[in-house]
Amino acid sequence: MDLIWTLRYDCRENFPQSLPKLLLSVKWSKHEDMAQLQALLQIWPKLSPRDALELLDFNYPDQYVREYAVNCLQDMSDEELSQYLLQLVQVLRYEPYYDCALTRFLLRRAQANRKIGHFLFWHLRSEMHMPAVCVQFALILEAYCRCSVPHIEVLKKQVEALSKLKAVNELIKLGTIKTKKMKEAQLKDAMMKCLRQTGFIETLSDLHSPLDPQVLLAGVNVERCRYMDSKMKPLWIVYNNKLLVGDTMGIIFKNGDVMNVFPLSDLRQDMLTLQILRLMDILWKEANLDLRIVPYGCLATGDRTGLIEVVSYSETIANIQKNSSNMAAAAAFNKDALLNWLKDKNPGDALEKAIEEFTLSCAGYCVATYVLGIGDRHSDNIMVRSTGQLFHIDFGHILGNFKSKFGIKRERVPFILTHDFIHVIQQGKTGNTEKFGSFRQNCEDAYLILRKNGNLFITLFALMLTAGLPELTSVKDIQYLKDSLALGKTDEDALKQFRQKFDEALRESWTTKVNWMAHNVAHPS
Repeated sequence: MDLIWTLRYDCRENFPQSLPKLLLSVKWSKHEDMAQLQALLQIWPKLSPRDALELLDFNYPDQYVREYAVNCLQDMSDEELSQYLLQLVQVLRYEPYYDCALTRFLLRRAQANRKIGHFLFWHLRSEMHMPAVCVQFALILEAYCRCSVPHIEVLKKQVEALSKLKAVNELIKLGTIKTKKMKEAQLKDAMMKCLRQTGFIETLSDLHSPLDPQVLLAGVNVERCRYMDSKMKPLWIVYNNKLLVGDTMGIIFKNGDVMNVFPLSDLRQDMLTLQILRLMDILWKEANLDLRIVPYGCLATGDRTGLIEVVSYSETIANIQKNSSNMAAAAAFNKDALLNWLKDKNPGDALEKAIEEFTLSCAGYCVATYVLGIGDRHSDNIMVRSTGQLFHIDFGHILGNFKSKFGIKRERVPFILTHDFIHVIQQGKTGNTEKFGSFRQNCEDAYLILRKNGNLFITLFALMLTAGLPELTSVKDIQYLKDSLALGKTDEDALKQFRQKFDEALRESWTTKVNWMAHNVAHPS
């Protein structure tokens, strides 16, 4: 560390991106070192915004360092800023003063771009229940609202709409707990009656979607709304969309009871996972590799409360399998079910395109779920669009926190690659090794691209450490990422490790089928 500090001007000249390492070698208690550092920061070349993000971590509490980092962020496009907004709101916690360069930067950009303003509002508001940040976040929210008066009315309507949905959700939960004899049809009838009330119709109509402020939700299609059969009774709300004539949009509203013994998995963890999937998609596309990722919308709006976008024209693997078999136990072993479903949805020449979509997206999610250590992968949280795109949902278990039952590890594969997936990739022909070889090559290429950006992933997870996510609580959790990306190894050794994992996923895929069979029997509907 002393050597790095001695060579600081050489670092500035030849390795400007080494600044985070240099800062870790500063003796912060020495006034002389501090004065030299401040002078050095004034002549240090600008880092790229992606590299500068690391300087906003809790390791760098110095005001001048943070001002330098924010100065580097000025070059970010609105799109890139939106991509990292989740972390930039979290790191406000580390600022020594409420009025700081980062707060001013975020407010300035939010006022210049309403989409950024929209998500800044919700990211701040969703954490207002936390004592550690409530005063700071309230001040920033007030500053934004005072400078964006026209936007206040739009946001106010969204807040009111969520309040109405919460009331409906609590009505259903009360109905199921207190009157167990109340039939499902009666509960659904009570829900519809509630949604048809004038106050509800007015509040829930002509609403800018909190998930995407560019989408205007016209009115609730009450007949198609329902509640889902899980502990927290999430609402499945169907909207008529003004821009898509004759089409509808679905939104899932989740509301967890704070006193509930079985707490709702933190939606912010899903938000983080989906953000990283979106980033992976960007990085792959930058390298001319489009793996058809489906990073659907997800937004935490309060304490254990939030919204999830329903991906239209899609079905779970479980439902596809069950609909092709009379027995739930046998459904998981029907390797033709998925291919037949795609044939049904894509007649004639369209099938080849659908299989290509499936192959590319399957490669993307195999690599992403392996790198991020996404667990609890059963047939109800892997879905396929009618166009062929495969995608994963529900990210309650990440960074290798795999589920076990009776002390036995339920998930033994590094990622999901079952024989029915391979059957689709090979177009139903057993000997179609060319298609499978192309799929495998896409997986390897995608993995190497993520490795090149390993430091960015580590930084983004590190910036979320104090957010209080269930499975991201210490630096040890981030070690999983370093291991899965084989950081510190050569590309050759990393690829060797990945190929071993790929072969393991193929070899052990029968265990996935057994798990899926057990899941289908336990969840027959």
